[in-house]
Amino acid sequence: MNRTAFVFPGQGSQHVGMGRHLLAQRPDLVQTYYRTAEDVLGVPLSRLSRHGPGRDLDDPAISQPAVLLTSLLTLDVLRGRGVEPDAVAGHGLGEYAALIAAGVVEWTDALRLVRLRGELVATVDDQVRGATAAVLGLDRRAVERLCAQAAADTGRTIEIAGDNGPGQTVVSGEAEAVTRLTRAAHAAGAVRVARLKAGGPFHSSLLRGIEAEFTEALITTEFRDPRIPLISSVTGARVSTAAEAIAALRSQLTSPVRWSEAVKVLAATGVDRFVEAGPGLVLGGLIRRIAPHARVHATNSARQLDLTVGALAAADSAV
Repeated sequence: MNRTAFVFPGQGSQHVGMGRHLLAQRPDLVQTYYRTAEDVLGVPLSRLSRHGPGRDLDDPAISQPAVLLTSLLTLDVLRGRGVEPDAVAGHGLGEYAALIAAGVVEWTDALRLVRLRGELVATVDDQVRGATAAVLGLDRRAVERLCAQAAADTGRTIEIAGDNGPGQTVVSGEAEAVTRLTRAAHAAGAVRVARLKAGGPFHSSLLRGIEAEFTEALITTEFRDPRIPLISSVTGARVSTAAEAIAALRSQLTSPVRWSEAVKVLAATGVDRFVEAGPGLVLGGLIRRIAPHARVHATNSARQLDLTVGALAAADSAV
């Protein structure tokens, strides 16, 4: 035991001010990451991440690179303070940060892929208004039945987009169907149904039309075999080769996030410490429900980062 996994958050974790505490500690990271990213993408990600406005950060073509960069800043700061992961995983979009951490892809290449992913999803959302929501308090089978009924009632697409843990299932599809499901889920006893700031119908069959263009970008990008254990949230299994990493990213567009399985696989390999390396606190809460005995650490503020580094150093010295 005493193995540590870095887990990286995905779409929806963006917020104005993210990464500000990291740059206060390491101002050199502005040049290392933000300036380079802005040259690559032509978007003022540093200003938008730190100062908003929030409506711009909800655009997936902006939010996805911004979340990725915040996760990379966190990874750099943690490693600079002597904390290294024994394994990595990422929730949806976070899988790109996990691939970088595992040495599978260069961060600038991942940035280009993430930006393209966001742009392509936005084109789908322009044609078919999409929505994503998390249903809390119902099991997955109940939500699947509600999805089928909402699709039949509206003639619109709605599907399971993610298994986030016990009693939390994400749905994605056309906005009309998601609205219908929201009412039905409340009537069926859901504790809460929360619309997510996804910016499109992620992880659904509505994105099949962009698979070919995105696959072309994947196969022209250099991928390497992982240097450390990497668990995919697409398959819920370990990724051992570059080819498997490419296949997972391709499937990710239309496949649900299998976060419960990914966390359980990490725990089964001896991971008992999880560090949420990036903006937000969502993954920590999910992990506590999936693996109640695991120790979960956050990095979303300067205080949380200091506590995390201190706790991991103390645990390692006690071994």
